[in-house]
Amino acid sequence: MEAFSDGVFAIAITLLVLELKVPELGTAGGSAAALGKALWQQWPSYVGLVTSFFTILIMWVHHHAILRNVCRTDAWLHFANGCLLLGITFVPYPTSVLASYLETPAAKMAAGFYAATFVFIAICFYLFIRAAFRKPLLSSTASEEFIAKTCHNYMFGPPLYLLATLAAVVNERLSLGICTALWIFWAMTITRDTRA
Repeated sequence: MEAFSDGVFAIAITLLVLELKVPELGTAGGSAAALGKALWQQWPSYVGLVTSFFTILIMWVHHHAILRNVCRTDAWLHFANGCLLLGITFVPYPTSVLASYLETPAAKMAAGFYAATFVFIAICFYLFIRAAFRKPLLSSTASEEFIAKTCHNYMFGPPLYLLATLAAVVNERLSLGICTALWIFWAMTITRDTRA
């Protein structure tokens, strides 16, 4: 299950780069300044690539940390993992939508759609940990402290990503700021918990 999941994470994280397109400067070519300007104008695509890359990377690290405490699987865990992987594979699409519309009047809708994707993923992650942390599946070396902290922390994911989704109605940058703060939080918690 872990090897299959790693493959899905790898494909999803690789697909993000497909959003980057070579700028079209016309049939007559263009100057270095024109190319530089065209490359700069693609900044929303760069932002989307970097933020979504690190988001998927953080989710992958969490996935491994969770499965380190598991020594066997069953159908419930496989289905919960499958739902989570569905969300992961979807991330490149809202990233592309966000990059395409961030500088347009549709930016709020694009940011809301992007944040809503993480509401779904947060729910799937919570279901995944609940499936993984059942007694019959835990290894003898499973960390009770890690399990308790993870279950506690993951309860906040769905409502806070929902807040980010609703914030997009007010301001797309506020929505993306909440998402970014949450990714930093998830990165810090997994680093601290695995180090401990």
